[in-house]
This record gives sequence, structure tokens and C-alpha cells, in this order.
Amino acid sequence: MASPQFPLERTHPLAMPTENFHTHHFGDGEVMVGAKPAEMLQAEADIIFSQGVLGKTVLDIGAWDGFFSFEAERRGAARVLATDNFCWSGPGWGTRQGFEYAHHKFNSGIEALDVDPTELDPARIGTFDVVLFLGVLYHVKDPLRIIEIVSSVAADTVVCDTETALDMFQEPVMRYFLGSEMNGDPTNFWAPNKACMEAMFREFGFTQFKFTEHPHRPNTGLRGRVIMHARR
Repeated sequence: MASPQFPLERTHPLAMPTENFHTHHFGDGEVMVGAKPAEMLQAEADIIFSQGVLGKTVLDIGAWDGFFSFEAERRGAARVLATDNFCWSGPGWGTRQGFEYAHHKFNSGIEALDVDPTELDPARIGTFDVVLFLGVLYHVKDPLRIIEIVSSVAADTVVCDTETALDMFQEPVMRYFLGSEMNGDPTNFWAPNKACMEAMFREFGFTQFKFTEHPHRPNTGLRGRVIMHARR
């Protein structure tokens, strides 16, 4: 059975937005400036895509302005589905306008679906060779449940970029952050240590793990950030 397709349907005027999170260089001299510089994004992408996506299908959960979706396409992914809800139509400060503008400028074939991560379903969207789960885990209230859902749409690999805490412990533990304790953001709740991340993904069939320290966030033991590649 053919995988369902989700072609982009524009929801905003085709104009560059003034408030963005991702920075995009379009190659014609025009730059969409975001809160996160292109150099920082590129350094993260070199780690995120270190195992390659050439000829693979990619799902980007929490795509926002789409930097990593477009980077997957640029690196030769056979198909990319970008999803978001919190920033595209939910309570986040972002919108989908930056993604749509970049989609036009890159003449992209990326698909798009406005869906909350808790509502991802392989019966609806199929499964993907590589699932990007970047900067989302600490925002969810039930981390084990969301990992189960993410695992259900991942045929082979999940790349998870997340805050960590308590990495000085060998046992799998997770810290809860009350209110705005984590980075001044009341939508941040949980930070597992690396042992906990691995244990939770092992629960759903992943057997190979590689952890890379985030290029812009040194690990103090108490706090850190990692990019994890988990494979079945």
C-alpha cells in the first residue's frame, strides 16, 4: 500500500516573517534571520545527519521554521514530512509562515502536516526510516508515552536532541522542572540523564545508541544537552 502524502497547503501570505527561530540562507543573497544563527544550526545538522539520509524517508517532529527538514532534503532524503502544532497553530510564539516562505524559496518538495506529537499514528502517516525528534522531549508532560508514539512511526532510527540532567548517575533517572526553572520557559518539564534516555528507547525496540554532546551546550553533570542516535 502506498504511503499517504501530505502536500503543503499554504496558510499564510507568501511574505518573509519578521519573527523566526531558524535562520535560512536562500542562496540568492536573501536571508531569513532567526533567533538561532545559521552557523549554530549547521553545526547541529552535521551531528544530526552524521549517519546519512541519502535515499531515506525522514519525519521531522516539531519542525517549526523547518531548518532540519530542508537540510534533510538538501542531503538527499527521498521524502521528508515536516510536522508541528505547538508553533504552527498552537500556543508557541512561532507560526508556520517562516516554514512556508522557506518552502517557496527553496522550491521544496517537502510535505507538511499540522499535528500534535501525541497524535502521530502510523496508520495515518506510515513509518519513516529516520525520525527527527529535536527539542521536543522536554516539552511533553508524559515522556515515556511520547517516546512510545515516536517509536511507532520510526522504522529504523530516531535522532533525539534534548536537555539532560544528572548525568553523573549511572542509573536511569530524570529530573522534573517546576514552573520556569528550565531556561525560563514554563513549557519545559523533564530532563532525563543519558542512561534514562537509552532505557526508555530500549523499551520500544531500539538496540544501538550513540550519544554526542551538543556543540553549544557543555555538560556540567547536573545539566547538559545531547544528540542521541537510536537504531533498532
